[in-house]
Amino acid sequence: MVVSRDKSPTAQETFMQMAQAAGLRGRLLVTIGLLILVRLGVYIPVPNVDLERFNQEVQNSPVIGFLDVFSGGGLSLLGIFALGILPFINASIIMQLLTAALPSLENLQKNEGEAGRRKISQITRYVALGWAALQSVMLTTWIQAYAYEPGPLFFVETVLAFTAGSMFVMWVSELITERGIGNGASLLIFVNIVAVLPTVLGDTIEVAQQGGREAIAKVVILLLAFLVMIVGIVFVQEGTRRIPIISARRQVGRRLYRERTNYLPLRLNQGGVMPIIFASAVLFLPASLAQFTQGKTGFLGQLNDIFVPVSNAIRMDGPTPWIYILVFFTLIVFFSYFYASLIVNPVDMSQNLKKMGSSIPGIRPGKATSEYLERVINRLTFLGAVFLGVVAIVPTAVESAMGIQTLRGLGSTSLLILVGVAIDTAKQIQTYVISQRYEGMVKE
Repeated sequence: MVVSRDKSPTAQETFMQMAQAAGLRGRLLVTIGLLILVRLGVYIPVPNVDLERFNQEVQNSPVIGFLDVFSGGGLSLLGIFALGILPFINASIIMQLLTAALPSLENLQKNEGEAGRRKISQITRYVALGWAALQSVMLTTWIQAYAYEPGPLFFVETVLAFTAGSMFVMWVSELITERGIGNGASLLIFVNIVAVLPTVLGDTIEVAQQGGREAIAKVVILLLAFLVMIVGIVFVQEGTRRIPIISARRQVGRRLYRERTNYLPLRLNQGGVMPIIFASAVLFLPASLAQFTQGKTGFLGQLNDIFVPVSNAIRMDGPTPWIYILVFFTLIVFFSYFYASLIVNPVDMSQNLKKMGSSIPGIRPGKATSEYLERVINRLTFLGAVFLGVVAIVPTAVESAMGIQTLRGLGSTSLLILVGVAIDTAKQIQTYVISQRYEGMVKE
Protein backbone atom coordinates (compact mmCIF):
# COMPACT_ATOMS: atom_id res chain seq x y z
CA MET A 1 0.00 0.00 0.00
CA VAL A 2 1.47 3.31 -1.10
CA VAL A 3 0.48 6.29 1.03
CA SER A 4 0.62 9.85 -0.21
CA ARG A 5 1.24 12.73 2.14
CA ASP A 6 -2.02 14.18 3.44
CA LYS A 7 -3.06 16.34 6.32
CA SER A 8 -4.55 14.43 9.25
CA PRO A 9 -7.83 15.73 10.68
CA THR A 10 -7.57 17.90 13.77
CA ALA A 11 -9.17 16.90 17.08
CA GLN A 12 -11.79 19.63 16.59
CA GLU A 13 -12.74 18.33 13.14
CA THR A 14 -12.90 14.76 14.45
CA PHE A 15 -15.24 15.62 17.34
CA MET A 16 -17.43 17.75 15.06
CA GLN A 17 -17.83 14.84 12.66
CA MET A 18 -18.61 12.48 15.55
CA ALA A 19 -21.39 14.82 16.69
CA GLN A 20 -22.79 15.97 13.33
CA ALA A 21 -22.18 13.24 10.74
CA ALA A 22 -25.11 10.83 10.89
CA GLY A 23 -23.08 7.87 9.61
CA LEU A 24 -20.25 8.16 12.12
CA ARG A 25 -22.63 9.04 14.97
CA GLY A 26 -24.74 5.97 14.21
CA ARG A 27 -21.69 3.70 14.16
CA LEU A 28 -20.52 5.06 17.50
CA LEU A 29 -23.96 4.56 19.08
CA VAL A 30 -24.15 0.97 17.76
CA THR A 31 -20.68 0.22 19.15
CA ILE A 32 -21.42 1.70 22.59
CA GLY A 33 -24.81 -0.02 22.83
CA LEU A 34 -23.44 -3.46 21.97
CA LEU A 35 -20.51 -3.07 24.39
CA ILE A 36 -22.95 -2.17 27.19
CA LEU A 37 -25.08 -5.21 26.30
CA VAL A 38 -22.10 -7.54 26.64
CA ARG A 39 -21.09 -5.96 29.96
CA LEU A 40 -24.61 -6.54 31.33
CA GLY A 41 -24.38 -10.23 30.41
CA VAL A 42 -21.27 -10.59 32.57
CA TYR A 43 -23.39 -9.93 35.68
CA ILE A 44 -25.99 -12.62 34.92
CA PRO A 45 -24.64 -15.62 36.92
CA VAL A 46 -25.23 -19.27 36.16
CA PRO A 47 -27.58 -20.74 38.80
CA ASN A 48 -26.92 -23.30 41.53
CA VAL A 49 -23.30 -22.27 42.37
CA ASP A 50 -21.84 -21.09 45.69
CA LEU A 51 -20.20 -17.92 44.38
CA GLU A 52 -18.67 -16.97 47.74
CA ARG A 53 -16.60 -20.15 47.98
CA PHE A 54 -15.71 -19.95 44.29
CA ASN A 55 -14.47 -16.34 44.62
CA GLN A 56 -12.15 -17.37 47.44
CA GLU A 57 -10.61 -19.97 45.13
CA VAL A 58 -10.26 -17.43 42.30
CA GLN A 59 -8.45 -14.92 44.52
CA ASN A 60 -5.82 -17.53 45.37
CA SER A 61 -5.22 -18.52 41.74
CA PRO A 62 -2.94 -16.31 39.59
CA VAL A 63 -3.99 -18.20 36.44
CA ILE A 64 -7.69 -17.58 36.95
CA GLY A 65 -6.92 -13.99 37.96
CA PHE A 66 -5.10 -13.45 34.66
CA LEU A 67 -7.97 -14.92 32.63
CA ASP A 68 -10.50 -13.00 34.72
CA VAL A 69 -8.98 -9.72 33.53
CA PHE A 70 -9.69 -10.64 29.89
CA SER A 71 -13.27 -11.66 30.69
CA GLY A 72 -13.93 -8.40 32.53
CA GLY A 73 -14.58 -10.14 35.83
CA GLY A 74 -17.01 -12.57 34.21
CA LEU A 75 -15.00 -15.61 35.28
CA SER A 76 -14.96 -14.70 38.98
CA LEU A 77 -18.68 -13.79 38.79
CA LEU A 78 -19.44 -16.97 36.79
CA GLY A 79 -21.67 -14.97 34.43
CA ILE A 80 -23.11 -16.48 31.27
CA PHE A 81 -20.43 -14.53 29.36
CA ALA A 82 -17.63 -15.94 31.54
CA LEU A 83 -15.67 -17.22 28.53
CA GLY A 84 -16.19 -13.95 26.67
CA ILE A 85 -14.41 -13.51 23.36
CA LEU A 86 -11.48 -15.79 24.26
CA PRO A 87 -12.75 -18.89 22.36
CA PHE A 88 -13.11 -16.79 19.20
CA ILE A 89 -9.62 -15.34 19.69
CA ASN A 90 -8.19 -18.85 20.17
CA ALA A 91 -10.05 -20.07 17.07
CA SER A 92 -8.65 -17.16 15.04
CA ILE A 93 -5.15 -18.06 16.20
CA ILE A 94 -5.66 -21.71 15.24
CA MET A 95 -6.98 -20.73 11.80
CA GLN A 96 -4.05 -18.40 11.15
CA LEU A 97 -1.63 -21.20 11.99
CA LEU A 98 -3.54 -23.65 9.78
CA THR A 99 -3.73 -21.13 6.92
CA ALA A 100 0.05 -20.85 6.95
CA ALA A 101 0.43 -24.66 7.08
CA LEU A 102 -2.32 -25.92 4.72
CA PRO A 103 -2.13 -24.94 1.01
CA SER A 104 -5.91 -25.32 0.56
CA LEU A 105 -6.67 -22.71 3.22
CA GLU A 106 -3.91 -20.46 1.93
CA ASN A 107 -5.43 -20.67 -1.55
CA LEU A 108 -8.84 -19.72 -0.12
CA GLN A 109 -7.38 -16.65 1.55
CA LYS A 110 -5.18 -15.39 -1.28
CA ASN A 111 -6.84 -16.46 -4.53
CA GLU A 112 -10.56 -16.87 -3.88
CA GLY A 113 -11.23 -13.24 -3.02
CA GLU A 114 -14.19 -12.27 -0.86
CA ALA A 115 -15.85 -15.71 -1.19
CA GLY A 116 -12.71 -17.40 0.14
CA ARG A 117 -12.45 -15.03 3.09
CA ARG A 118 -16.11 -15.66 3.94
CA LYS A 119 -15.45 -19.41 3.84
CA ILE A 120 -12.49 -19.04 6.21
CA SER A 121 -14.63 -16.87 8.53
CA GLN A 122 -17.30 -19.58 8.58
CA ILE A 123 -14.73 -22.26 9.42
CA THR A 124 -13.37 -20.00 12.18
CA ARG A 125 -16.86 -19.78 13.71
CA TYR A 126 -17.17 -23.57 13.79
CA VAL A 127 -13.72 -23.87 15.39
CA ALA A 128 -14.77 -21.22 17.95
CA LEU A 129 -17.91 -23.24 18.74
CA GLY A 130 -15.88 -26.39 19.36
CA TRP A 131 -13.32 -24.51 21.44
CA ALA A 132 -16.05 -22.82 23.49
CA ALA A 133 -17.69 -26.20 24.14
CA LEU A 134 -14.35 -27.67 25.24
CA GLN A 135 -13.62 -24.76 27.59
CA SER A 136 -17.17 -24.90 28.92
CA VAL A 137 -16.76 -28.60 29.77
CA MET A 138 -13.45 -27.92 31.57
CA LEU A 139 -14.87 -24.93 33.47
CA THR A 140 -18.05 -26.78 34.45
CA THR A 141 -16.06 -29.81 35.61
CA TRP A 142 -14.03 -27.51 37.84
CA ILE A 143 -16.95 -25.55 39.34
CA GLN A 144 -19.04 -28.66 40.05
CA ALA A 145 -17.30 -28.82 43.43
CA TYR A 146 -18.96 -25.48 44.29
CA ALA A 147 -22.46 -26.41 43.05
CA TYR A 148 -25.34 -26.75 45.49
CA GLU A 149 -26.82 -29.68 43.53
CA PRO A 150 -24.12 -31.18 41.30
CA GLY A 151 -25.12 -33.78 38.78
CA PRO A 152 -25.67 -34.48 35.06
CA LEU A 153 -28.44 -31.88 34.73
CA PHE A 154 -26.30 -29.14 36.27
CA PHE A 155 -23.38 -30.15 34.03
CA VAL A 156 -25.39 -30.03 30.77
CA GLU A 157 -27.19 -26.79 31.61
CA THR A 158 -23.99 -25.00 32.63
CA VAL A 159 -22.04 -26.16 29.57
CA LEU A 160 -24.86 -24.98 27.29
CA ALA A 161 -25.05 -21.63 29.09
CA PHE A 162 -21.31 -20.95 28.81
CA THR A 163 -21.15 -22.08 25.17
CA ALA A 164 -24.22 -20.08 24.09
CA GLY A 165 -22.89 -17.01 25.92
CA SER A 166 -19.55 -17.24 24.13
CA MET A 167 -21.24 -17.61 20.73
CA PHE A 168 -23.42 -14.56 21.46
CA VAL A 169 -20.34 -12.52 22.33
CA MET A 170 -18.68 -13.67 19.09
CA TRP A 171 -21.75 -12.54 17.10
CA VAL A 172 -21.70 -9.15 18.86
CA SER A 173 -18.00 -8.72 18.04
CA GLU A 174 -18.63 -9.36 14.33
CA LEU A 175 -21.60 -6.97 14.43
CA ILE A 176 -19.37 -4.24 15.91
CA THR A 177 -16.73 -4.83 13.23
CA GLU A 178 -19.34 -4.68 10.46
CA ARG A 179 -21.65 -1.88 11.63
CA GLY A 180 -19.68 -0.09 14.33
CA ILE A 181 -16.26 1.46 14.80
CA GLY A 182 -13.09 -0.55 15.30
CA ASN A 183 -12.39 -4.27 15.57
CA GLY A 184 -15.14 -5.91 17.64
CA ALA A 185 -13.02 -8.60 19.30
CA SER A 186 -10.29 -6.14 20.27
CA LEU A 187 -12.82 -3.63 21.62
CA LEU A 188 -14.49 -6.30 23.78
CA ILE A 189 -11.14 -7.23 25.35
CA PHE A 190 -10.40 -3.50 25.77
CA VAL A 191 -13.68 -2.90 27.60
CA ASN A 192 -13.21 -5.97 29.79
CA ILE A 193 -9.77 -4.77 30.88
CA VAL A 194 -11.07 -1.25 31.54
CA ALA A 195 -13.93 -2.72 33.63
CA VAL A 196 -11.40 -4.36 35.98
CA LEU A 197 -9.24 -1.22 36.34
CA PRO A 198 -11.26 0.52 39.14
CA THR A 199 -11.13 -2.57 41.37
CA VAL A 200 -7.44 -3.15 40.71
CA LEU A 201 -6.49 0.47 41.30
CA GLY A 202 -8.64 0.62 44.44
CA ASP A 203 -6.94 -2.46 45.90
CA THR A 204 -3.50 -1.04 45.04
CA ILE A 205 -4.29 2.31 46.70
CA GLU A 206 -5.57 0.48 49.77
CA VAL A 207 -2.31 -1.50 50.01
CA ALA A 208 -0.35 1.76 49.76
CA GLN A 209 -2.42 3.39 52.51
CA GLN A 210 -2.09 0.46 54.88
CA GLY A 211 1.62 -0.21 54.25
CA GLY A 212 3.00 3.22 55.09
CA ARG A 213 5.76 5.08 53.28
CA GLU A 214 7.53 1.97 52.03
CA ALA A 215 4.37 0.65 50.35
CA ILE A 216 3.65 4.09 48.86
CA ALA A 217 7.15 4.23 47.41
CA LYS A 218 6.73 0.77 45.85
CA VAL A 219 3.39 1.71 44.29
CA VAL A 220 4.86 4.94 42.91
CA ILE A 221 7.78 3.06 41.35
CA LEU A 222 5.36 0.57 39.80
CA LEU A 223 3.17 3.36 38.38
CA LEU A 224 6.22 5.13 36.94
CA ALA A 225 7.29 1.88 35.25
CA PHE A 226 3.82 1.56 33.71
CA LEU A 227 3.87 5.18 32.51
CA VAL A 228 7.27 4.72 30.87
CA MET A 229 6.00 1.57 29.18
CA ILE A 230 2.90 3.39 27.89
CA VAL A 231 5.07 6.10 26.30
CA GLY A 232 7.28 3.43 24.76
CA ILE A 233 4.29 1.49 23.44
CA VAL A 234 2.83 4.58 21.74
CA PHE A 235 6.24 5.45 20.26
CA VAL A 236 6.83 1.98 18.80
CA GLN A 237 3.22 1.32 17.74
CA GLU A 238 3.36 4.51 15.69
CA GLY A 239 6.91 3.89 14.44
CA THR A 240 7.27 3.19 10.70
CA ARG A 241 10.10 2.90 8.22
CA ARG A 242 9.19 4.98 5.17
CA ILE A 243 10.74 3.53 2.03
CA PRO A 244 10.69 6.07 -0.87
CA ILE A 245 8.75 5.00 -3.95
CA ILE A 246 9.06 6.62 -7.39
CA SER A 247 6.17 6.28 -9.85
CA ALA A 248 7.18 6.23 -13.50
CA ARG A 249 6.17 8.91 -15.97
CA ARG A 250 2.99 8.18 -17.87
CA GLN A 251 1.03 9.87 -20.64
CA VAL A 252 -2.77 10.01 -20.73
CA GLY A 253 -3.95 11.58 -23.97
CA ARG A 254 -1.92 14.72 -24.53
CA ARG A 255 -1.15 15.21 -20.87
CA LEU A 256 2.19 13.98 -19.51
CA TYR A 257 2.27 13.11 -15.79
CA ARG A 258 5.66 13.55 -14.17
CA GLU A 259 7.33 11.22 -11.73
CA ARG A 260 5.75 11.22 -8.26
CA THR A 261 7.54 10.40 -5.04
CA ASN A 262 5.53 8.65 -2.36
CA TYR A 263 6.56 6.22 0.35
CA LEU A 264 5.91 2.66 1.41
CA PRO A 265 5.27 2.52 5.20
CA LEU A 266 6.54 -0.57 7.03
CA ARG A 267 5.53 -0.74 10.68
CA LEU A 268 8.14 -1.40 13.31
CA ASN A 269 5.74 -3.74 15.12
CA GLN A 270 3.90 -5.66 12.40
CA GLY A 271 2.09 -8.10 14.68
CA GLY A 272 0.84 -5.50 17.15
CA VAL A 273 -0.22 -7.12 20.40
CA MET A 274 -0.76 -10.62 18.99
CA PRO A 275 2.78 -12.03 19.58
CA ILE A 276 2.63 -11.22 23.29
CA ILE A 277 -0.89 -12.71 23.55
CA PHE A 278 0.33 -15.91 21.86
CA ALA A 279 3.35 -16.12 24.16
CA SER A 280 1.21 -15.51 27.27
CA ALA A 281 -1.23 -18.22 26.19
CA VAL A 282 1.60 -20.73 25.72
CA LEU A 283 3.11 -19.84 29.12
CA PHE A 284 -0.20 -20.09 30.94
CA LEU A 285 -1.19 -23.40 29.31
CA PRO A 286 0.79 -25.64 31.75
CA ALA A 287 -0.49 -23.60 34.71
CA SER A 288 -4.09 -23.84 33.45
CA LEU A 289 -3.82 -27.61 32.97
CA ALA A 290 -2.22 -28.00 36.40
CA GLN A 291 -5.11 -26.03 37.91
CA PHE A 292 -7.66 -28.20 36.09
CA THR A 293 -6.06 -31.54 37.09
CA GLN A 294 -5.41 -30.52 40.71
CA GLY A 295 -6.73 -33.09 43.18
CA LYS A 296 -7.68 -35.56 40.42
CA THR A 297 -6.76 -39.23 40.44
CA GLY A 298 -5.90 -41.73 37.74
CA PHE A 299 -4.83 -40.40 34.35
CA LEU A 300 -5.60 -36.76 35.26
CA GLY A 301 -3.53 -37.16 38.41
CA GLN A 302 -0.57 -38.35 36.33
CA LEU A 303 -0.97 -35.31 34.06
CA ASN A 304 -0.98 -33.11 37.17
CA ASP A 305 2.39 -34.56 38.20
CA ILE A 306 3.75 -33.46 34.80
CA PHE A 307 2.18 -30.00 34.55
CA VAL A 308 2.90 -28.82 38.11
CA PRO A 309 6.75 -28.94 37.81
CA VAL A 310 6.60 -27.24 34.39
CA SER A 311 4.25 -24.57 35.74
CA ASN A 312 6.46 -23.95 38.78
CA ALA A 313 9.60 -23.72 36.63
CA ILE A 314 8.31 -20.99 34.31
CA ARG A 315 6.45 -18.86 36.89
CA MET A 316 7.75 -15.34 37.41
CA ASP A 317 7.59 -15.82 41.15
CA GLY A 318 8.94 -19.37 41.00
CA PRO A 319 12.32 -20.62 42.23
CA THR A 320 14.02 -19.75 38.91
CA PRO A 321 12.41 -16.60 37.45
CA TRP A 322 15.16 -16.27 34.83
CA ILE A 323 13.66 -19.33 33.08
CA TYR A 324 10.36 -17.44 32.81
CA ILE A 325 12.14 -14.41 31.34
CA LEU A 326 14.11 -16.49 28.83
CA VAL A 327 11.14 -18.59 27.68
CA PHE A 328 8.78 -15.61 27.49
CA PHE A 329 11.27 -13.50 25.52
CA THR A 330 12.02 -16.37 23.10
CA LEU A 331 8.32 -17.00 22.47
CA ILE A 332 7.68 -13.31 21.80
CA VAL A 333 10.52 -13.15 19.24
CA PHE A 334 9.28 -16.33 17.54
CA PHE A 335 5.66 -15.18 17.28
CA SER A 336 6.75 -11.71 16.13
CA TYR A 337 8.55 -13.23 13.14
CA PHE A 338 5.68 -15.64 12.55
CA TYR A 339 3.10 -12.86 12.51
CA ALA A 340 5.25 -10.62 10.31
CA SER A 341 5.48 -13.46 7.77
CA LEU A 342 1.68 -13.72 7.72
CA ILE A 343 0.98 -9.99 7.39
CA VAL A 344 3.75 -8.83 5.02
CA ASN A 345 4.87 -10.74 1.94
CA PRO A 346 7.92 -9.11 0.25
CA VAL A 347 7.34 -11.02 -3.01
CA ASP A 348 3.73 -9.82 -3.30
CA MET A 349 4.77 -6.25 -2.46
CA SER A 350 7.47 -6.34 -5.12
CA GLN A 351 5.02 -7.64 -7.74
CA ASN A 352 2.42 -5.02 -6.83
CA LEU A 353 4.98 -2.22 -7.15
CA LYS A 354 6.01 -3.55 -10.56
CA LYS A 355 2.40 -3.68 -11.76
CA MET A 356 1.87 -0.09 -10.61
CA GLY A 357 4.94 1.08 -12.49
CA SER A 358 6.67 2.07 -9.24
CA SER A 359 10.11 1.25 -7.92
CA ILE A 360 12.48 1.89 -5.02
CA PRO A 361 15.33 4.27 -5.94
CA GLY A 362 18.55 2.35 -6.53
CA ILE A 363 16.84 -1.08 -6.39
CA ARG A 364 15.99 -3.06 -9.53
CA PRO A 365 12.35 -4.23 -9.80
CA GLY A 366 11.53 -7.88 -9.23
CA LYS A 367 13.71 -10.21 -7.18
CA ALA A 368 16.12 -7.49 -6.02
CA THR A 369 13.21 -5.44 -4.64
CA SER A 370 11.72 -8.43 -2.78
CA GLU A 371 15.13 -9.30 -1.26
CA TYR A 372 15.64 -5.68 -0.16
CA LEU A 373 12.17 -5.53 1.41
CA GLU A 374 12.77 -8.85 3.18
CA ARG A 375 16.01 -7.56 4.74
CA VAL A 376 14.31 -4.38 5.93
CA ILE A 377 11.31 -6.29 7.34
CA ASN A 378 13.58 -8.74 9.19
CA ARG A 379 15.50 -5.89 10.84
CA LEU A 380 12.30 -4.07 11.78
CA THR A 381 10.77 -7.29 13.14
CA PHE A 382 13.83 -7.94 15.30
CA LEU A 383 13.69 -4.44 16.79
CA GLY A 384 9.93 -4.74 17.36
CA ALA A 385 10.32 -8.17 18.97
CA VAL A 386 13.03 -6.92 21.36
CA PHE A 387 10.78 -4.01 22.32
CA LEU A 388 7.82 -6.33 22.94
CA GLY A 389 10.01 -8.57 25.09
CA VAL A 390 11.16 -5.62 27.21
CA VAL A 391 7.61 -4.28 27.58
CA ALA A 392 6.35 -7.73 28.56
CA ILE A 393 8.99 -8.45 31.16
CA VAL A 394 9.80 -5.11 32.83
CA PRO A 395 6.38 -4.30 34.41
CA THR A 396 5.94 -7.89 35.59
CA ALA A 397 9.46 -7.95 37.01
CA VAL A 398 8.91 -4.63 38.79
CA GLU A 399 5.59 -5.88 40.17
CA SER A 400 7.26 -9.04 41.48
CA ALA A 401 10.22 -7.11 42.94
CA MET A 402 7.92 -4.63 44.71
CA GLY A 403 5.82 -7.49 46.10
CA ILE A 404 2.53 -5.95 44.90
CA GLN A 405 0.02 -8.67 44.06
CA THR A 406 -3.13 -6.54 43.65
CA LEU A 407 -2.91 -6.15 39.88
CA ARG A 408 -4.33 -9.67 39.31
CA GLY A 409 -2.50 -10.22 36.03
CA LEU A 410 -3.07 -6.67 34.79
CA GLY A 411 0.40 -6.18 33.40
CA SER A 412 2.25 -5.68 30.17
CA THR A 413 -0.17 -7.65 27.99
CA SER A 414 -3.08 -5.55 29.19
CA LEU A 415 -1.08 -2.36 28.65
CA LEU A 416 -0.30 -3.30 25.06
CA ILE A 417 -3.92 -4.18 24.35
CA LEU A 418 -5.26 -0.96 25.87
CA VAL A 419 -2.85 1.31 24.02
CA GLY A 420 -2.91 -0.65 20.75
CA VAL A 421 -6.71 -0.85 20.53
CA ALA A 422 -7.07 2.85 21.44
CA ILE A 423 -4.62 3.85 18.68
CA ASP A 424 -6.23 1.58 16.04
CA THR A 425 -9.75 2.76 16.87
CA ALA A 426 -8.69 6.41 16.78
CA LYS A 427 -7.07 5.85 13.38
CA GLN A 428 -10.25 4.26 12.03
CA ILE A 429 -12.30 7.24 13.21
CA GLN A 430 -9.79 9.60 11.56
CA THR A 431 -10.02 7.60 8.32
CA TYR A 432 -13.79 7.96 8.37
CA VAL A 433 -13.47 11.71 8.97
CA ILE A 434 -11.07 12.02 6.01
CA SER A 435 -13.53 10.14 3.77
CA GLN A 436 -16.30 12.52 4.88
CA ARG A 437 -14.02 15.47 4.05
CA TYR A 438 -13.48 14.25 0.49
CA GLU A 439 -17.18 13.48 0.02
CA GLY A 440 -17.92 17.08 0.99
CA MET A 441 -15.35 18.36 -1.53
CA VAL A 442 -16.93 16.27 -4.32
CA LYS A 443 -20.43 17.57 -3.51
CA GLU A 444 -19.17 21.15 -3.65
